[in-house]
Amino acid sequence: MKSNKEAFRDYLQLEKKYSSHTVNAYLNDISFFEEFNKAHFDQENIEAVNYSQIRSWIVSLVDQDISNVSVNRKMASLKSFYKFLLKTKQIEISPMLKHKALKTPKIIQIPFSEKELTDLIQQIEEPVGFEEVRDKLIVEMFYTTGMRRAELIHLMLRNVDLSSNVIKVLGKRNKERIIPVLPIIVEQLRLYLNERASVENIVDTDFFFISKKGLKLSESFVYRLINSYFSKVSEKVKKSPHVLRHTFATHLLNNGADLNSVKELLGHSSLASTQVYTHNSLAELKKVYTNAHPRNK
Repeated sequence: MKSNKEAFRDYLQLEKKYSSHTVNAYLNDISFFEEFNKAHFDQENIEAVNYSQIRSWIVSLVDQDISNVSVNRKMASLKSFYKFLLKTKQIEISPMLKHKALKTPKIIQIPFSEKELTDLIQQIEEPVGFEEVRDKLIVEMFYTTGMRRAELIHLMLRNVDLSSNVIKVLGKRNKERIIPVLPIIVEQLRLYLNERASVENIVDTDFFFISKKGLKLSESFVYRLINSYFSKVSEKVKKSPHVLRHTFATHLLNNGADLNSVKELLGHSSLASTQVYTHNSLAELKKVYTNAHPRNK
């Protein structure tokens, strides 16, 4: 018979369709709480805990200088676990029922400017060889499609349709979506495929982006790549694939795209997720308004 934790893992994977990375994060959080509970309360069965025990764990985490954001994520894992136990009638009341998340500062992602993007693309205008062609394409794909890092890494060769200028990506919770590709990027895709064909002994043959050893790219490699490129043209503290995704959305909104269209391109399930990207668009709108309105002359 499966343990509650094993059943919860299956629920996250099969019903919620979470990625393996997310499932592992949830299960690790629960395991850490199990260890804490056993060490401090000599109790192995976390199905029978009360909120005071959970609060003790929160205090312990804060005392270890773990950020409120990280603590909240761990509490979200516990909350989901106890919600599952309620659903499967393993418990009658969740110990997380009255839990309130710790306050966290609002972090506004600062997108790259159009000038920063132009400067970078000009610097890598004529890539030579497999790796340079691939690296430039990765930058362009993030900026022109708004795809997530995991979506780019797991992009399949069969899902790149150059005849229709579209790609199909697998997003969060295994939701597929079609993203249009600009003609200028289609040219780069063709160039990359020509270079890719020269790579010997490709191991991960189904994946579109591969290393020079023929392996699927790692998350850390893609992060370092973007960080390295943008360090040449930007002094922003955060230089990551997610900032490029944010930049994609902000630049579209700044240039007149409607929120619903951006929502579909990003693969968000609700407009609320997309609205976080309107902050910088609103700032741009205010600037245009201030400069253009006759009453401000």
